[in-house]
Amino acid sequence: MITVTGEALIDLVVDHGSHVAAQPGGGPFNTARTMGRLGLAPAFLGRLSQDGFGRMLRASLDRDGVTLGVPQLTDAPTTLAAVDVDPSGGARYRFYLAGTSSAALEYPLLAAALPGGVTALHAGTLALVMEPIATSIERLITCDLPPDALVMIDPNCRPQVITDRQAYVARLSRILRRTDVVKVSVEDLAYLSPGVPTHPAAASLLDQGPALVLLTDGPRTAWAFLPGQEIAVDVPPVKVVDTIGAGDAFGGAFLAWWSRNELTKSDLDRPGPVREGLQAAVEVASLTCTRVGADPPWLAEVDGRPGWRSGPGTKQMQPLPLPRAGGRVWPLTGWVELRSSARGAGCRG
Repeated sequence: MITVTGEALIDLVVDHGSHVAAQPGGGPFNTARTMGRLGLAPAFLGRLSQDGFGRMLRASLDRDGVTLGVPQLTDAPTTLAAVDVDPSGGARYRFYLAGTSSAALEYPLLAAALPGGVTALHAGTLALVMEPIATSIERLITCDLPPDALVMIDPNCRPQVITDRQAYVARLSRILRRTDVVKVSVEDLAYLSPGVPTHPAAASLLDQGPALVLLTDGPRTAWAFLPGQEIAVDVPPVKVVDTIGAGDAFGGAFLAWWSRNELTKSDLDRPGPVREGLQAAVEVASLTCTRVGADPPWLAEVDGRPGWRSGPGTKQMQPLPLPRAGGRVWPLTGWVELRSSARGAGCRG
């Protein structure tokens, strides 16, 4: 079983027309939803609030085929992100974390939620910064996982909420020793390895433990780094609505593709499957950019696209039907639109 642990939050998205939309979000939460829509049934090990936004997040998981692994709700309010979207679709974030639901995950609760027979675990983003969830995740990864479970980390660094860079990097280094795949962006590497050229910085992560490094750079070429080898896949051009959740969709799609094809951590040194998985991830991330908010595609929407075709050595994947209501395709954007004259402010997303 695949599990995802980390934060779930609400994105309050302010577009360039001053419209505000409340949308389900949070890097790990988006990753779990991506895998659910691509035909897997992952468990999300994150803490939700009992408030209205928490109910909204729970409903999103249910619609997308994701099990909530921590059913105990907290009285703390839902974690929030204020998101500015510029005319080109780029997103900038400001987070409201103190005393909120995502942080409120103590180790005993998280450890008890880990399902038996876990085959892969994905973690990252704000959950590696907030407490007590950050300490809980580190302990879970370094102490509790079976040795054959594949671990994938997406640090998705948010410098504006990291108060102690040295401690953050030290924790990430400890986690990477038990990590098999790490997904990073060019911006992540600029924060983690300032002044180091992108490709050497990405390749150097292999020395810390992972067998595979995946690198994204927005609409530019995506890369995979294996020991002594680099693999490149072009990103298809799309009309960008916004970039919210695209990186999360990329990571979720890679892990979903890898798992659906019955590949394990022992296969991460095979360039062929890595290239195809990278192509599959790029396709899903690109489609996510064509929609409002973190709204990853369903398997039926990517079936037949590059990376999602069956072929030698790959398992045939049957596309799931799009959700329907009253005989019509029902859009699952999961957001409530409000109009506001307030102008949001944010930091780099």
